[in-house]
Amino acid sequence: MSGQKKKGLTLAKKQNLTGWVFLAPATLLIVWMSFYPMVRAFILSLQTGMGVNLSFGGFSNYTRILKDATFRQTLFNTFFYLIIQVPVMLILGMAFATMLNDKHLRFKGLFRTAIFLPCATSLVSYSMIFRSMFANDGFINTVLRNLDLAPIMWFSNAWTARAVIIIALIWRWTGYNMVFYLAGLQNIEYSVYEAAKIDGANALQTFFKITVPLLKPTILVTTITSTNGTLQLFDESVNLTNGGPGRSTMTMSHYIYNTSFVQSPNFGYAAAMSMLILVMVAILAFIQMKVGDER
Repeated sequence: MSGQKKKGLTLAKKQNLTGWVFLAPATLLIVWMSFYPMVRAFILSLQTGMGVNLSFGGFSNYTRILKDATFRQTLFNTFFYLIIQVPVMLILGMAFATMLNDKHLRFKGLFRTAIFLPCATSLVSYSMIFRSMFANDGFINTVLRNLDLAPIMWFSNAWTARAVIIIALIWRWTGYNMVFYLAGLQNIEYSVYEAAKIDGANALQTFFKITVPLLKPTILVTTITSTNGTLQLFDESVNLTNGGPGRSTMTMSHYIYNTSFVQSPNFGYAAAMSMLILVMVAILAFIQMKVGDER
């Protein structure tokens, strides 16, 4: 009996060792590419000075953030995009997924491809397309003139410039989230909807009583990834408006880039702002998981 027990324990250890051997490359890559840069960024955030002439400054960079009016402006801009764009994008993505999940709908593949296609477009290319569309003599203002309406100087006003960024984000990322919802909907048995129809449930009741509860894990994932992506928003701010007019549309990531490479390089201060974004992403993800997961 003792020999069999010893042999069994040896086999279990071998299996565990095999598992760790397979996990080791991925674990090392995650540590090297993710956790090590985080530690280095935190150390860098405690240093002051310009360029490579850095010295230890404690938490002076973090106290500077509290007094930085430009950072407060970029913080407001980023959260404004987050509050408006993320809910609209997720609701539209779910609505499209629900409509395109209908088994009686024809040309579903064509519609799904058309809605998802913006996601496959280059970030720089689509930003330039929207910039030309909303230019003073662009397509949108041409349509307004043809309708005998006054053209709008989209990029000369802070609120209209922010609106262009939000429209561009919704256009590009709605199809991306729609794919997640479609995958979740296709895992729901169609017989569930047929039973609800027999019981007299209308479309609205079916959506809120069946579709939304069963899609709860997918909704949680898309909410977290969309929040994370919006807090790190960069390309639209740079390529669509260049942060203007003034700094009224600049995002936090855009400001961090300018602090690091465009203005006099201040890597310590940029690293401190990056760490603050990391903390905000972690806190919001934690709150969303607590709200979305009853366990």
